[in-house]
Amino acid sequence: MQKTMSTVERADDDPAQRLVTYIADAEIDAEIVFPDGPSSTVAEAAATLGVKTTQIVKSILFENRNGECLLVVASGERRINRQRAIEVSGLPGLQLASPETVLKMSGFPVGGMPPVGHHGRFPVIVDRGVMEEPVVFGGGGRTDEVVRILPADILRLNDACIAAVTEAAS
Repeated sequence: MQKTMSTVERADDDPAQRLVTYIADAEIDAEIVFPDGPSSTVAEAAATLGVKTTQIVKSILFENRNGECLLVVASGERRINRQRAIEVSGLPGLQLASPETVLKMSGFPVGGMPPVGHHGRFPVIVDRGVMEEPVVFGGGGRTDEVVRILPADILRLNDACIAAVTEAAS
């Protein structure tokens, strides 16, 4: 059985607790879930949670030399086409952000960054495939937790745009 955040006590400075507070303040249908099995890969996470692999999403932060950031939310089983993300965002020279930048800009560690609730403001692209799912699961503030959230809430809370910026992973 999976536990949800309401069944576990947290310190106020815990990133996952900040996410819980954000979710409550936003009044959305979302929750933090603690997988009760392996979740290191998309396939493991999907099997543990009992969902399709297309429902597991990743939140990837990119940065360019000018310090401009872009977040892409995409299915974990797809590869982000950086050139398409550059074209859609209009931000040239995007590269993966360093773990330090991810923590500074989002307030969450790499591997636990959720699709919503970040410290910084930056443009967000939600890949078109994410919007085809009724509910998705992404980083939950820590590497051992996930958030169950509606794609429409990811879009709305980030004032994001929808675009096709992924391709099948090879």
